[in-house]
Amino acid sequence: MKWSDITAIAEALFDKHPEVDPATVRFVDLHNWVIELDGFDDDRTRGGEKVLEAIQTAWIDEAR
Repeated sequence: MKWSDITAIAEALFDKHPEVDPATVRFVDLHNWVIELDGFDDDRTRGGEKVLEAIQTAWIDEAR
């Protein structure tokens, strides 16, 4: 997975952390959880605020 794989990342986070309300996750934690996902293979420093916001939004949609 790359940072641009927003939907795949959101789905993986939903599967890995089903008990978490994604709306309450801080970006620092979200960044760390993304780079720890199995199959994540991208530059760990590139996950900026806009990308994290898009991932969080997709994760919220996935959780509904």
